[in-house]
Amino acid sequence: MVRWQPAASERLQKAALELFGSRGFDETTVADIALAVGLTERTFYRYFADKREVLFSGQGEFEQLFLGALAKTRGHTYPFDTVGRALSDVCSIFGPFTEERRPYSRLRQAVILAHRELQERELLKMHSLSRALGAALRERGVAEPTASLAAESGVMLFRLSFEQWVAPGEGRSLSAIEHDMFAELRAMTATLQESSQVGSTRIVADH
Repeated sequence: MVRWQPAASERLQKAALELFGSRGFDETTVADIALAVGLTERTFYRYFADKREVLFSGQGEFEQLFLGALAKTRGHTYPFDTVGRALSDVCSIFGPFTEERRPYSRLRQAVILAHRELQERELLKMHSLSRALGAALRERGVAEPTASLAAESGVMLFRLSFEQWVAPGEGRSLSAIEHDMFAELRAMTATLQESSQVGSTRIVADH
């Protein structure tokens, strides 16, 4: 029997994802995953509570990645710019979302999209991230509802950028996609602000 190895969790994750993709999530058992890498079910449960957690392990590290980037942002006047700078750092070529990681992320996304319960779990993951970012902004003195709006907008921006990054045929880096989407969101916000100002001016003129 193969002994418990330091890299066993990564091997189990890789094997599980491959089995989910080829056999289906529901059809794959914990025993199948463990057997694929020459380990026992007992070893599997040392790392993961169940097969679903193979796809969602590392929630704390995931949130800390964003919180760490946010903590390094200083000098930005507007909370949304602060969150945007943090997202840019997370999505940079020096972050975890590398080209080598894209095939794994694509397969993971496909498995999640095929199962409603996994989609719900992914939404909870993003909601938890939004709450964490909002709390961090409030600790920096950002008032509500601005803190929550900035955090929610930032998480939405990341989610849409990530979904595009793993889309079939997409070749741009996550950093490039995030940059384009951030610019699009800023332009849309500016347009809405201009429309609001024009409307206010007309109301004043009518009176």
